[in-house]
Amino acid sequence: MLAGMGKSDKKADSGPLSMAELAKIAGVSVASVSRALAGSPLVAPARREHILELAQKHGYVMNTQAQSLRLKRTHAITVVIPCGLEGSQPLTDPFYAEMLVHLAEGITRLGYGMHLLRITPSGTNWLSRAIGANRTDGTIVIGQSTEHEALQDAARHFAPLVVWGGLLPRQAYSVVGTDNVACARMAVEHLLNLGRRRIVFAGDPAISELKLRYDGYLQAMERTPSAKPRLVRVQHLADASHAAIRAAIEEQGDFDAIFAATDVIALGALRAIAAAGLSVPKDIAVVGYDDISLAAHSNPPLTTIRQDIHAGAQALIDAMIRQLRGERPQPFTLTAELIVRESCGAHLQSNAASSSRKPSARAKRSA
Repeated sequence: MLAGMGKSDKKADSGPLSMAELAKIAGVSVASVSRALAGSPLVAPARREHILELAQKHGYVMNTQAQSLRLKRTHAITVVIPCGLEGSQPLTDPFYAEMLVHLAEGITRLGYGMHLLRITPSGTNWLSRAIGANRTDGTIVIGQSTEHEALQDAARHFAPLVVWGGLLPRQAYSVVGTDNVACARMAVEHLLNLGRRRIVFAGDPAISELKLRYDGYLQAMERTPSAKPRLVRVQHLADASHAAIRAAIEEQGDFDAIFAATDVIALGALRAIAAAGLSVPKDIAVVGYDDISLAAHSNPPLTTIRQDIHAGAQALIDAMIRQLRGERPQPFTLTAELIVRESCGAHLQSNAASSSRKPSARAKRSA
């Protein structure tokens, strides 16, 4: 043996390293090596990284096909975007685009593949059919759209299943999201504290999450006797929201603020107000919901409810992993905050909205 050549170097010359031999080098059990290579959360991150480094150093190649057959796993996660009332909504929608980037990064970091399905729902069992036809280890659905019953149906037959959305009564599926009611109420209370009374809700309450935001809007408005609630039903599409709000301004333009159910709708509102020859926020103040990247760069910059999309993606993945381990995770509510920018044009008025397992909603002045 040449000086300096160890046993592992000799093995590398004599053939592929086995999992048992890799376990011996790492000083752990074969089961630990198997879990680490599969990205299992049951292995501590530091130990998993050490095992992966050793596997790479010694040229270990995992037989993923055999492992998948043995574990009855595909090592892939399906991500579904349901487009119910808004079948023409593109994947380039800023919220979807940002969420998908974070999901893809997190899923691949765990060693899983990601299958993406954008579906225009048909019938109440469309999701069950899709899961049955594209069997992966689990399904993440971004948004409830108008499809709560289809999600309920799928949850009764398939697991793991995790949904980005709002908490609804007797929900059978695991959900991750913000407290839509409390956050919407906080946003509208901010406008009320600025002296705005004729505040329009722009959105479509037929969509589950937006219905919750509409409920929060109504709660805030009903607490102020001089406030006048008004609904402008708007599709969650930039051009459609621009057209609907422009028409509302021309037909009944006696409102002084808009609470938009999403930032995409809010951005359409900013364009519509400018096209009508009015000023934001002097004539009409605007508040959105999401804090997508474009919100800080609109003209004027948009006041909005910030949902931490990166944290939301990670929470969805964590809930999925827990289900893969056989757990049944409870609904998870992310912290949210009001980001005050120039579209309201006033000093910060702080409003708290928090409760058990609900967002510690807070107001924050944007730099």
